[in-house]
Amino acid sequence: MLLPLTYLLAILSVSSPSLAVAVAKGNQIVLQCASYPEEVETSQNARERNPMVESKRGRDVSDLPFLDRYFGPFFDNMDNKPNGAKLSPGPLDESLHSLMINDDYEYPDKDDLRDINGTSTLYRGGEFGGIPTFAHLPYANCYDPQLFESEKFDIAIVGAPFDSGVSYRPGARFGPSGIRMGSRRLAPAYSVYRDKFDPYSNWAKIVDCGDPPVTPLDNRIALDQIYRANRAISKHSTTKTNKKLVPKIFTLGGDHTITLPAIKAAYENWGVITVIHFDSHLDTWNPYYFGGNVTDYQSVNHGTYLHWAHEKGLLSNSSIHAAIRGPYPGPKDVQHDIECGFDRILARDIDKIGIQAIIDKIKKRVGTGAVYITVDVDSMDPANTPASGTVEPGGWTSRELLTILDGLEGINVVGGDVVEVAPPYDTAAELTSITAAQVADSIISLMILANQADQKELES
Repeated sequence: MLLPLTYLLAILSVSSPSLAVAVAKGNQIVLQCASYPEEVETSQNARERNPMVESKRGRDVSDLPFLDRYFGPFFDNMDNKPNGAKLSPGPLDESLHSLMINDDYEYPDKDDLRDINGTSTLYRGGEFGGIPTFAHLPYANCYDPQLFESEKFDIAIVGAPFDSGVSYRPGARFGPSGIRMGSRRLAPAYSVYRDKFDPYSNWAKIVDCGDPPVTPLDNRIALDQIYRANRAISKHSTTKTNKKLVPKIFTLGGDHTITLPAIKAAYENWGVITVIHFDSHLDTWNPYYFGGNVTDYQSVNHGTYLHWAHEKGLLSNSSIHAAIRGPYPGPKDVQHDIECGFDRILARDIDKIGIQAIIDKIKKRVGTGAVYITVDVDSMDPANTPASGTVEPGGWTSRELLTILDGLEGINVVGGDVVEVAPPYDTAAELTSITAAQVADSIISLMILANQADQKELES
């Protein structure tokens, strides 16, 4: 049914008298939006104004506090004073004050790319920019022999996407990318636990070497690829701020088998290695009882790599496990572990002797030799790191592990890894990947702190 024009005009005037005006043009009705009076630009608004004194709509804001000035009527009628005295907020720096209350937003110059190229952070959001390297570190081409002299760095991050040595859950081949994604909020910033310490703006140049293309089809080739990648990284020159001539390497695993080629490469540069092994399992198991009783090929896996490291003479006799709680496959496993040069701290020891006693025991055990720290995320409880290769309830919290790691300051850490992160089993909150990234951050910090005495000597 067609309504007369006068009826339509009446309906419009009642329903939205201030929002629209109906204008008749011939047989058509044209709706035009009406402006609110205060939004009409006047000659007073058009002239140059001081935004600290006058708003765009001509309102005097010189005596208004920040919230009333910026949010307007949202904070009207909220002047009730609480009981007792209330401290007034401190004054803002003039530049910040002007930026925050100026309702005429000024865009940066169109050629200003400081927040785009990373030379300056104009806005929050750096977590989401660039290629996802670990902690937004610069990427380096670490495997080209022609760059060994020119591409200089002191600490290198490398991924080992390998999980064909795992005995329970596969998926750690995706660990390196998962940990990098979990490190997005890591960036140059000062630690709340160490005064004025920032690992990423320190003496060491840290780079991410990416992942070598590790084959998933043959363990012999894959482990050799990881070894040769580590060996190539070690051939790079260090910066002039580094008294040591060999870069330190931190590896993102990968199942725990990858620690074997990493230690092999470290041994070539640092000599006999002492291992601090955070894990729920010993991983020194006799290959005959853990995989190798079928074929020799199966004897190298994520439960036997420390046995082989000892057999090949890579390890000292002062290594130590921590957070052990997984069952022993055989009755002689502890004796074999001792023969491989290890002592043990059980997971529940933390309830008996406490964190500081654990730190003291580890430091006393390893001494001053070259130390490699390897962390299986199953050393922590599944509530903290559910996406691990072999889950064992009753582990340490992430806070307990990080406290112990930070307490190891002063030991000679030359390398390390965090392993068994299997993102397909992680929660949507990325609990395991984020925690693993923080573990890496702590061990990298130990690497930097281990050389601070050298830096002071160079500076003097």
